[in-house]
Amino acid sequence: MTKSTRIKQRFAKCAAADRPALVTFISAGDPDLKTAQSIMDGLPGAGADLIELGMPFSDPMADGPSVEAAGHRALTAGHTLQKTLDMVKSFRTHDDETPVILMGYYNPIYQRGPETFVKEAREAGVDGLIIVDLPAEEDDELCLPALAAGLNFIRLTTPTTDEKRLPKVLQNTSGFVYYVSMKGITGGAISSHTAVGEAVRAIKEHTELPVAVGFGIKTAEDAALIGRDADGVVVGTALINALVASLDDNNRATGTSVEAVHALVRELAAGVARARD
Repeated sequence: MTKSTRIKQRFAKCAAADRPALVTFISAGDPDLKTAQSIMDGLPGAGADLIELGMPFSDPMADGPSVEAAGHRALTAGHTLQKTLDMVKSFRTHDDETPVILMGYYNPIYQRGPETFVKEAREAGVDGLIIVDLPAEEDDELCLPALAAGLNFIRLTTPTTDEKRLPKVLQNTSGFVYYVSMKGITGGAISSHTAVGEAVRAIKEHTELPVAVGFGIKTAEDAALIGRDADGVVVGTALINALVASLDDNNRATGTSVEAVHALVRELAAGVARARD
């Protein structure tokens, strides 16, 4: 099983501090490349432990309205997969410790060529991949080549992943397990924090990997509650909504856009810091 030094070390560091990791999701290129780069560059300083960088795609299927709109703004502004990789390269010129995970769909990777993409992602400084529309049965397509190249392949589990299915999902998963806290798309609300905690404990009976929970975490209080049981909390839609609230009427960045995202990250970081108190 391949491992990513940055991801493993970061989760270990957070565990040693007796707190969950804060995993922040932003869409590459949203609302424009310069602003997105500034947001990404400042995430670690605001308290993000790991960064998920969304790869904009024209036909997403698991994204809620906010994440889908973010990808659309980026694509409208001319964003490409190459520019996403370039964002990581730029980030790595000043940060060689924070793990970066690319999250998205397989079609753009297929068009580029999986082997080419894996090589370029690794060279850019990417640590892991989350490809939401590739099931475990298709591991030969991208998962195994990614593992061979030294990238983690992070798999999603959901409330509908039963005991029979879970071992197959976990078979080639590395880095961490991403538990989706609800059925449906991103941006919803968690109906039961207790049920999420029970699900995390059930998954951990089958793997030694950290388990991070995403979907529905919007506030510092949410992060603190989920972080009692989870090894990581993932926040995306709330960050995108904070960005959107700062844009002008033409969806262009303003002087407050970067700080709007970083301010929420600082609040969320305070939430995970007190999760185990």
